[in-house]
Amino acid sequence: GALGTMRVVVQRVSRGEVRIVEADGTSRVSGRIGTGFVLLVGFTHSDGDDQLKWMTEKIIGLRVFTDAEDKMNLALGDVQGSLLVVSQFTLYGDASKGRRPSFIDAARPEVAIPLYERFVAMLRATGTTVETGEFGASMEVELVNDGPVTIPLER
Repeated sequence: GALGTMRVVVQRVSRGEVRIVEADGTSRVSGRIGTGFVLLVGFTHSDGDDQLKWMTEKIIGLRVFTDAEDKMNLALGDVQGSLLVVSQFTLYGDASKGRRPSFIDAARPEVAIPLYERFVAMLRATGTTVETGEFGASMEVELVNDGPVTIPLER
C-alpha cells in the first residue's frame, strides 16, 4: 500500500552472529553481539522515513528484557543491549499460490539498500551498538533466542 509495510522480526538473544559466505565456501564474521536483538528486516517498494522512524522508536523502546522480578519490563538500553541487523527480503515471500514463494512485494535493491543503510544509521543515532550483515550477501545467521522471545513488527 501507499503507506508501506516495513517488516521486522525482532528476536531477543543472549548472543548473535552473522557470517558472510564467499563464493569459494569460506566464511567470515560480519557482525557479532551479546545480549540484545537480532533484527530480520524487510522493505517493500513504498517504505520511507515514516516507517524507519516508527520502527526505530518501537525497537529501542520495546520492554521485553527481564527485570529483577523476572518480568519483561526493561528496554534495550536498560540492559546495555546491542542490535544485529540483517536484511531479509524473504519476509515478503508470498507462498499462498504454488510451492515457490513470490517475492514481488519485496523492494528492489536500488530502493531497499538506501532504506537499510538509513535504518542502521537511525538505530546507531540512538547510541545503541549496531552490528550488521551485508546487504544481498549469502549469510549464515546464528543466534541463541533467549526465552524464546520473537516479535514480528510491521509498519
